[in-house]
This record gives sequence, C-alpha cells and structure tokens, in this order.
Amino acid sequence: MKKIVSLFMVVAMVMASCFALSSCGSSKEEQGSADGSKALKIGAILVGDENEGYTYAHIEGIKKAASELGIKDDQIVWKYSIKEDETCYDAAADLADQGCNLIVSNSYGHQSYIEKAAGDYPDVQFIAMTGDTAAKSGLDNFANAFTNIYEARYISGVVAGMKVAELKNDNKLSAQNMDDKGNVKIGYVGAYPYAEVVSGYTAFYLGIKSVVPEVIMEVQYTNSWFDPTAEGEAANALMADGCVIIGQHADSTGAPTAVQAAQDQGKVAYSIGYNVDMLSVAPTGALTSATNDWSVYYKYAFETMMKGEKLDKDWSKGYTEGAVAITELGKSCAEGTQAKVDEDIAAIKDGSLKIFDTSKWTVDGKTLTTYTKAYGFEGNEMISDGYFHESELRSAPAFDIRVDGIKELNNDK
Repeated sequence: MKKIVSLFMVVAMVMASCFALSSCGSSKEEQGSADGSKALKIGAILVGDENEGYTYAHIEGIKKAASELGIKDDQIVWKYSIKEDETCYDAAADLADQGCNLIVSNSYGHQSYIEKAAGDYPDVQFIAMTGDTAAKSGLDNFANAFTNIYEARYISGVVAGMKVAELKNDNKLSAQNMDDKGNVKIGYVGAYPYAEVVSGYTAFYLGIKSVVPEVIMEVQYTNSWFDPTAEGEAANALMADGCVIIGQHADSTGAPTAVQAAQDQGKVAYSIGYNVDMLSVAPTGALTSATNDWSVYYKYAFETMMKGEKLDKDWSKGYTEGAVAITELGKSCAEGTQAKVDEDIAAIKDGSLKIFDTSKWTVDGKTLTTYTKAYGFEGNEMISDGYFHESELRSAPAFDIRVDGIKELNNDK
C-alpha cells in the first residue's frame, strides 16, 4: 500500500513540475519561441557611433530586428567607439560578465579579439560581422556574417553609368574628363586595399561599364574606414584629375560633401555614397548610395538564438532576401534610371545577371577561366560556370583580382 501511495505521489510531483515549468510535451524550439525573447541579452561592440554611417546602419539594424521580435531596450548593452585592439576583448569580456549570451562586433579589426573571447566564454555566442575565420576556428560559439553588398555596388554603378551616358549625350564632358583613348574617368575613394574594398569597387565599375563601356576608374585609398578630411581630400584629388563620378567605400560624408562643393563651383561631378543617403549633404551632387539592411541578419540571428538553434557559421544574403539596396535616387539622376535599376535587380534575383561574369572583365587583356589565389582561399577554385563565386565559400568578400581599366593610385602594399 505504501508503494502505491508513493507512486501516486511521484506521479503528482512530476505533473506539478511539468505544469510549473510549462515545458513537458513541448519541443525545444517551442520553448525557445515562447520565452526566448526574455532570455536573450545582446551585447553590441561597435567600432564607431551613430555619427559614423557604417555603425549607424548596424545600430538601426539591431534596433529594428529587436523591435520586430519583442526584445526590449534593456536587453541590449551597447559598447560604442571600441578600438580594434585589446579594448575589444575587454569589452567582450565585460559584456559576458554582465550576462549577455549573444555578443556581436561590427568591424573586421575586432575579429581576433572576438575569437579569443569566444574561446574564453564557451557558453556565450559570439559573432564577428564582416569576419572570415569562424569556419576554421573550431569554436562552436563563433560565427561570421556579411551581406552581398557587391550586388548593391553593381546597381549603384548602373545609376552612375546612366548619368555618364547622359553627360556624354548632352556634350557636358570636357577633354579633362577623358583619357587619351576617349574613356570617361571615374574616381573611387577606398578605405584599404582589402578584398572587401576591391570586390566592391570592381562591382561598381562593372555596373558603370554595363551602361557605358568606355570608362576607366582611379582608386585613391585613405587607409582609414572613417576620416572625413582624408575622404574629402581624396575626392578632390580625383576630381582635379577629371573624374566625373566619385564612388566610395569609406564611412563618412567627406567625399559627397567635397563633390557638392565642387559642383557648386561649376565642376561636372557627382557622388555615389555608401551606407546612408547622402542627399542631405549633397542635394544635387549625390545620385544614390549602396547600402545594407543589417536588420535582415540580426533578425535571423536573434530569432535563431531565441529558438535555441545554432547560427550559420557564415551568412551572406543580398537582394533576394532584402539584405542590400540602394538609397533613394537623387534628383540629378538621369531619366530612365529607375527602370534600368529595376530591370537589373530583377536579373540579379532570377540569377540571369552574375556580378562577376568573367566575360565582362579581363586581366592583362585576357579572360580568366580559373582563380585559386584568393586571400584566405588559396587552392580553392573561385571561378566556375563563367563567373567568380563571391561570398559563397564564406560570407566575407574574396574577390581580390585587379581587373583591367582600374588603377590604384596609392596602394603601397
């Protein structure tokens, strides 16, 4: 009799526990979905603040994703203007000690310190945005993510190409705007001679060439991600050499501001920005900007964590998923630009337009059919089916080929 009573008591206790925990009979995913937003605490390590375009885009992405998933403001701890040195590790350790179970950094230079922190805090999930070592790190709690920004770079190049075509047709270009072979000069302000920048400016150049084949491009490096003065000076130097379009892979408004000032003084010059809409600083000079919608990734990452599932080691998405775009077209854009943009975006989405189609560019006058020298991918074939497979083996850009028609003016590496 005692055994029967004891058995009933055990069953009753188990059932009570089940009801108290609200988890018996439910899957791990269901549990995570039900209360995951409350359990998630996010730490954000940012290389800049809201005054720097790249970081501002990440801040907005995090906030938008959090809002859509019911994550409250007090569940996010922000670390602004964190340098790419041991300060980053210290910030990560502090966030982990504060109870953050997801820590993300937004700069490539943070990666080694984030990886170190991931090794020291195995129960915390770490993400190094724009990084490239997660897959080979051997750490289950370390991931990388990027976007297919090269797609938006290409489309912003199409916008620039439409403007160049209009300028040519209206006879608004001078001899200074062309080389001795009649190619129109394009300028580009780049941060560093890294694959990320090379991939972007090449896609931009190819977008222009898809509209106006007779163009060349000069790249001026600032050796900084964010330096308004250096970016403005680089833009001025390129315009002084006759460049009519100034693109950029740099994070400030320095280049568009310089373009607007030059245009106000009568120079024929237009800007293609990055990260944010530049119309506020260049109302007639800015045509558009290539931009990321980081909320697409952050929503995926937060939701995955809330469900108790594992993040992809490498994540990179583009136009199809809404992760990249261009900003509003400026009033100086050529007639017909929107229709051309829509057409090419549709082609990217349906796969008929490959950004790095090898029939569209050459190296030393020759078409490449093989490439196994990409930094970090040595030995891996990057070209097949007639195009370079960017951001497919890992999320971070790998295209580091110097193609014909583009000249780096100050690459000392």
